[in-house]
Amino acid sequence: MSSVLSFEDARHTVETHARHIRPNRSERISLLEARGRVLAEGLYADRDFPPFPRAARDGYAVRSADLVRLPANLEVIAEIKAGTRPEDIPKLIQSGEATAIMTGAPAPPGADAVVMVEYTNRNLTRVEITRGVASGENVVPAGSEARQGDLLLPSGTFLDEAGIAVAASLGKTQIPVYSKSQVAIVSTGDEVVPVDAQPGPTQIRNSNSYSLAAQVQGAGAIPVLLPIAPDEPKRLREISEQGLQADLLLLAGGVSMGKYDLVEQVLHDLHAEFFFTGAQIQPGRPIVFGRTRDKYFFGLPGNPVSTMVTFELFVRPIIDALSGRSPHRLVFLRARLKSEVKTKTGLKRFLPAILSGEFEQAEVELAGWHGSGDVASTARANCYLVIPPDRERIPAGEWVPVLPRW
Repeated sequence: MSSVLSFEDARHTVETHARHIRPNRSERISLLEARGRVLAEGLYADRDFPPFPRAARDGYAVRSADLVRLPANLEVIAEIKAGTRPEDIPKLIQSGEATAIMTGAPAPPGADAVVMVEYTNRNLTRVEITRGVASGENVVPAGSEARQGDLLLPSGTFLDEAGIAVAASLGKTQIPVYSKSQVAIVSTGDEVVPVDAQPGPTQIRNSNSYSLAAQVQGAGAIPVLLPIAPDEPKRLREISEQGLQADLLLLAGGVSMGKYDLVEQVLHDLHAEFFFTGAQIQPGRPIVFGRTRDKYFFGLPGNPVSTMVTFELFVRPIIDALSGRSPHRLVFLRARLKSEVKTKTGLKRFLPAILSGEFEQAEVELAGWHGSGDVASTARANCYLVIPPDRERIPAGEWVPVLPRW
């Protein structure tokens, strides 16, 4: 039943299950609300894009054959700006003629290129051109971006600013999107008390539910905070069953090997199928991933930093899939290590770190981390330094992988 996987195998296991998830709810929302949501239906071009040959530069629309010998002196017969009415566009540009034209304006019939204004000298009704152009230069042909009826955004597209621009260009004021998934969050342990309570000498406030809720919201889902589950099987089971009414269940704490770590036992009693019960990482080694009653669940380690790290590494792909989005591959950036790092071998480590510098001069250093309960250092960090399991010493100056937090 139980298995501890390498980081890569555990991540690929999650991705494999995510690829088989199909969201079953959708809704229509306004275009202004659609950023960060996922399309539930494809969007198709309602006309050719662009609908006319479009000038890509300010300058003069010409026949390129008129510029074989330079400088060329042409008669300016009109000016065309963006939005010019069709009846105000010359019917045909003849040899020896040109039109002044602005970026985004329709190129007149007969003109096959636009000369940039930087290579011209205007004198009343004539223009001297000092540089030649090839046919088609600085003109975007009609229909070159899309033809009427073409699929522009397929179902499953994550709507960022570019997707919003496409939808707006199609005249969409209402967008069909997948509904946000609901993610139930349960913190466990007799030592955990509500955030507004005064903790006793051996108690801690429930930070995990709120950090997870923030991460769930950042992933585009709706957090559902359930009561703190005590170290008592019956009540833990009741709360877990309540959580299984959501689309995904997250339980923080109670997944280690201690006498009162009851999450796996309770999930087993709920006839859970476990895909792995640990990953060879630090922090977060005891993470649990499985499914019961056709709902996926994660048992996350209770230490706050472990909880945050394992969410980013493993939970996010499932939320992506529940939201209708294809889970994206986890890609690490690279930065130069500012100070030597020493650690133990055997586990892949994701340690809170600070990424600094700019442009091609990115540097990274540890954020003074004191273990997986050190929330303060994680709050100062903006990334995780990724240390391979076979390295016990990494010298300063070496390029190392980092996982951004923003």
